[in-house]
Amino acid sequence: MDFLSAWIVSPSALPFLCLIWGTQAQQAFRSEPRNLTVRMGAAAVLRCEVLRASGTVQWVKDGLLLGPQRSLPGFPRYSMIGNPKRGQYHLQIEKAQLEDEASYECQVGRSESSQAIISRIAWVNMLIPPSKPYFEMDMATPWVAGKKYTVTCIAPDAKPVAEITLYKDGVELTGAESFTMSGSKDKLLNMHAEVTVTALSSDNGRQLTCHAKNPALFRPVETTMTMSVYFPPQPPVIVGLEREEVKAGTMLVLECVSRGGNPLANLHWTKNGEVVSTIWEDDIVVQKSSSILNLKITPVDNQAVLCCESVNLVSLSPLSVCCKITVLFEPSEVTLLGSNTVIEGQDLNLICSTTSSNPPVQIRWWLGYKELNATAVTMEEGDNGGMTTMSNMTHRVSQEENGLQLTCEAFNKGTRFSKTKITKLSVYYPPQKVWLDTPPQDAPLHSGTKVSLVCFSTGGNPTGTLTWFKNGKTVTNALKQTSFDQGVARELVLVLTASDNMATYSCDATNEAKKTISAHTKLMVHFPAVSVKITTTQEELRRGQMLTLECQAGSSNPKANISWSLGALRFQGVEQPPRKAQFGGMSVCSFLSLNLSSQHHKQRVICQAYSPELAEGANTFFKLNVLYPPEFSSEQPTHIQVVEDDMATIPLLVSANPEEVSCIWLHRREKLVKEGDLHYHWSDENSLEIKNVTRKDAGVYIVKCTNEEGANQISIVLDVQYAPGVKAEKDPVFVNLGETADLICVADANPIISDMFSWKLLGEREVEMGEETQEEESGLLTIHDVTRAHAGLYQCTANNGIAPPATADVQLVVHFKPELQKGAQWKKVASRGDGTTTADVVCQAEGIPRVDFSWEKNGVRMDFANPRYEEQTVREGSLHTSTVRVVNVSAALDYAVFSCTARNSLGEDKLDIQLVSTSHPDPPLSFRQVSVSHDSVTLEWIPGFNGGLRQRFRIRYREDRSASFLYIDVFPPSATTFTVTGLQPVTVYNFSVNALNAMGESGYADNNAVLTITTKERLGLEEVPTDDDSVPPSARGLPAYLTVVFTVVFGVMLVLNSLGCFFGLKWKRRRGQTGGGGGSVLGGKKNEEKGSSQSTASNSNKYESREKINATAQRTLLIESGSETDSNVYESYAAESSHYYYPTGDYMPPLSPHPEETRRSDVNHLPVDSHSHLYEDVRDWRLYQDILPSSLPSPPSSFDHRVLNQRREWRSPAYPQQSADKVRELVDVQQPQRDADLPFELRGELV
Repeated sequence: MDFLSAWIVSPSALPFLCLIWGTQAQQAFRSEPRNLTVRMGAAAVLRCEVLRASGTVQWVKDGLLLGPQRSLPGFPRYSMIGNPKRGQYHLQIEKAQLEDEASYECQVGRSESSQAIISRIAWVNMLIPPSKPYFEMDMATPWVAGKKYTVTCIAPDAKPVAEITLYKDGVELTGAESFTMSGSKDKLLNMHAEVTVTALSSDNGRQLTCHAKNPALFRPVETTMTMSVYFPPQPPVIVGLEREEVKAGTMLVLECVSRGGNPLANLHWTKNGEVVSTIWEDDIVVQKSSSILNLKITPVDNQAVLCCESVNLVSLSPLSVCCKITVLFEPSEVTLLGSNTVIEGQDLNLICSTTSSNPPVQIRWWLGYKELNATAVTMEEGDNGGMTTMSNMTHRVSQEENGLQLTCEAFNKGTRFSKTKITKLSVYYPPQKVWLDTPPQDAPLHSGTKVSLVCFSTGGNPTGTLTWFKNGKTVTNALKQTSFDQGVARELVLVLTASDNMATYSCDATNEAKKTISAHTKLMVHFPAVSVKITTTQEELRRGQMLTLECQAGSSNPKANISWSLGALRFQGVEQPPRKAQFGGMSVCSFLSLNLSSQHHKQRVICQAYSPELAEGANTFFKLNVLYPPEFSSEQPTHIQVVEDDMATIPLLVSANPEEVSCIWLHRREKLVKEGDLHYHWSDENSLEIKNVTRKDAGVYIVKCTNEEGANQISIVLDVQYAPGVKAEKDPVFVNLGETADLICVADANPIISDMFSWKLLGEREVEMGEETQEEESGLLTIHDVTRAHAGLYQCTANNGIAPPATADVQLVVHFKPELQKGAQWKKVASRGDGTTTADVVCQAEGIPRVDFSWEKNGVRMDFANPRYEEQTVREGSLHTSTVRVVNVSAALDYAVFSCTARNSLGEDKLDIQLVSTSHPDPPLSFRQVSVSHDSVTLEWIPGFNGGLRQRFRIRYREDRSASFLYIDVFPPSATTFTVTGLQPVTVYNFSVNALNAMGESGYADNNAVLTITTKERLGLEEVPTDDDSVPPSARGLPAYLTVVFTVVFGVMLVLNSLGCFFGLKWKRRRGQTGGGGGSVLGGKKNEEKGSSQSTASNSNKYESREKINATAQRTLLIESGSETDSNVYESYAAESSHYYYPTGDYMPPLSPHPEETRRSDVNHLPVDSHSHLYEDVRDWRLYQDILPSSLPSPPSSFDHRVLNQRREWRSPAYPQQSADKVRELVDVQQPQRDADLPFELRGELV
């Protein structure tokens, strides 16, 4: 064993041992994995080296086999590295993560020669660095100096747990407590470190740092926060107040400064406890707050206390500084109290005072230039801390001192202040004399006369005041007093009245001396009655009562006479004896009696007192207030007309006393509500307005009016006229053919007038209308012997002269027995009988009422339970269509006669329809002329049976004297009207038409009938004069020699052109025989197999489908040349310079390019040239001759726009612009038929 161990230890001996023992030796570990400690993200290698490894080597992680592959699937970061030939199976873990921390084993499976072996367990221990530490605290809220705060730092998700150290401004904080908590993942731990910090004002702005480290880190990780600590500011200081005494009016500028504090202090100024300024500035650099106060000093500021306060968020209380100011000010006013006027010989008492001042002032008096010493001075405390001064002065005046100046002087010697108040002294004494200027006292004056009384006065100070008195009472309307040199005067202007009769007028003169002197006079006045008054003893006046009025005329001088009047009526009352009255006059009384009626209400009874001597009088009136129940005016309208939708106004002319009348409106026994109904409006108390009046508002309106005296009523008729509304009495109206139809419409209108109804048949048809009658509000249209043409929609119009007229539609339905469509196209249906196609046998009938169909096949009623036969009926109005669909048509079973019977309640009709095999079409029918002009003819025909295939038509025509026919293929192919153009005027032409389909062509229409038509004469051309002298030289014919030259040249060109065409065609045919051409008949089958657009040739097909088409429907001239049916010569018609030939197959001419057109890649498009002819092969070699000279130029390389212009002329005048559906149909015509689409007869199939 020692020998073997020596070999095992020596690697060089390993090959030798293998040779000795071969595959029979036991496998063993040369090196086994050991425990590893790995930092996160580093690579870890667990070593495993096996000697004589014969089994499968794989690693086990926590009991999970990782697999034998070198790159372990499912573990992209795991791989086995080392040299397998040397037994190295080391496990490499790249970018180690936490989940890699596990137990690992290296296992070698058993083999045929060795037992399995398992290494010892190796543990991988991961070192995970902590994430960036963070503070767990409210970092947004600043600290307050002096308070304690707990700072917590967390170092999360570390393995092993991190160590935390806290620093403040680089100085380690001691006393921190740490504890561990689980991390965000298993095996990870969070370290929490807490320390208590007392905030200091010096800590503001310092750094607080948290360091975290563990063995996975090369250097610690840290996080930092800046501390924000709030602390109070320093006390403020006031700068700018040098002394306490300040003179009023000074602008005082003070600055308050507060230093320190976080945040900086808020400053505000107060004066006597009231805030006067809250404006301040912060200077962060020097850490101070400052506030400037600009104060205009006034006396109010005397002894004021100014304070500046500073405070911030953490101040326990505001810090303040105060100062007190003393204001020096002068008195604002000097006041003189007392009267400066005094009566001669009396004492003058005056008071002079000043407002508050600091310091106080002194007062002295002056009269003229003389100082008055009889004064008493007092001082008291005043406003704003100052003193007031007051002086009382007493002085006895004389007449000589009148007009002298009296002065009060306030002064202060210390401040050199002086202020005076001056007034003028006035001494009063009485006037000396008074006299009057008036009319004589014994002269009578007429009332109404204007007289003047003048009073004069002289002397006195002031001058006397004159006052007029009448019978001892002051007269207020005297003129203003005027002055003259020696005195004053005052005039009294009077307009004499009764009161002036024997009245005493006096004038008093007086002034402030309080002594009066006077003068007086009397006037004699004649006047009419001063008053006229009408009275009665009756308190209330009512209709039918007797009224007694008393008229009392007041005093008059001399006596007056009384008269009565009522409107234009005059009355003489009962007059009483006169008696004495005031103003020295006489009074008269008179009585009047009246029988009252409602007409007397509001009228005036006039009483007049007249004085003949004065030729004037006085009057008054008594307004009668007669009570009576409502009465309607004789002008009250009782019938009112209005047009509907207008506004109806119903006036109510009612009178009553009392005027408070309550009216009730009744309409159709219903009371109209005055409030809340927008339809009715009362323009005044009673008149009614009806907005947007309707016919429902018509009728009788009863108005009942009441007041306190009684009630009354009236009836008013409202006639609402309105435009007619009309409706059919019966719609629709059904009538059998040949019977009489009555169409009735009823109008709702007002007024109903005669001939207000009219009838018309809607649409473009013209039929004979029936008899129109009217019976009151009904309009009647009677139609006798009704035909089917009478059926339709009739309109009844009612017009009564009020717009708009009204209409009503009445549908007239005419019942008639079924009528089947029996044209040629309805009697046959063609279909291939090979059992692969479906045929629709259509039967169409027109009839009313409903038409029902029944079907028979070869006389036997059809059983539609057979799945091969389906029947469907479609009804559109009077048109009924029954379709029998035959599925998988069989010639043996279905080629038969199908009988269709249409019946309704009025009768029946029957049609036999034959289902046949597809064949050539039947000839057209009813070939006729539509119109003719000088160069064109429009023709029309009825298509025959199409043989079961799509058919088209060809017109054959020639001049009556010509032996050759011209042929035109009709375009669009399905058209049944066509215009032939390019004809000669006044020329006889013979026309025929036949039909063609894929199986052949029919005979000509109407049993080969020929339609002979003569074109008209050209209009607008003058006759050519026959007199040679009358023809101008420019209009005469060409000289003879020029005519000969042109004829020879034209003939030569024609021959050369024919030879060119012949040899060109022969060369072209040779190319086709050698395979160079793909458009010959011989190549038709080949082209069919390739999906070519060419159609199949037939015996009746004279033209190849690839030949070009002239856009204006050019013609091809066919010249009969012997008995051979296939021997034909084609000549191009000489009417145009470019020619194309229609194909015999269905053909759709190329349309103009469209933006959405998709070109088929399998269709060969030949170039188009308006001056070239491309002649295709025909079955027999014949000469093609072109009448006009032409050449064979090379095909153009681009699209010829002239062809586009020609294409716009394809549609003849008889055909308007086709619809989109028609274009689709034509496109369908152009598409070639595949072999499977042809009838089985053409494909050679048997039934």
